[in-house]
Amino acid sequence: MSIVTFVECVLVELTHEDVGAEYVASRLWGNNRTQFIADETGETFEKRCYDKRVGWYETTISRQELREELVDRLTRPNPQSTIPPDGETVGVYDTFCVKPVRQLRRDYPPYI
Repeated sequence: MSIVTFVECVLVELTHEDVGAEYVASRLWGNNRTQFIADETGETFEKRCYDKRVGWYETTISRQELREELVDRLTRPNPQSTIPPDGETVGVYDTFCVKPVRQLRRDYPPYI
């Protein structure tokens, strides 16, 4: 299955089930979490981001923007964390999953 086909399947699930997607990128300073939850029409998505340094922030993105972002993230050649400036890898990989929306909202970290 190609990444594009996989992303299309995820988009269908996000719009037809009470689930959201989460991409966790490991960084030197901690994990960055990005969650995507469909609105009632399925054409726009709430993009919720958490960075330990700045906390939660959110925006609304279109279905096309979400498609492009997921394809971009999931096709990166090396989803391992690196330590700048020498680029040494730390052996922690980025992750992507689909979870029930209620679980995304209650899971780490607290959303205020």
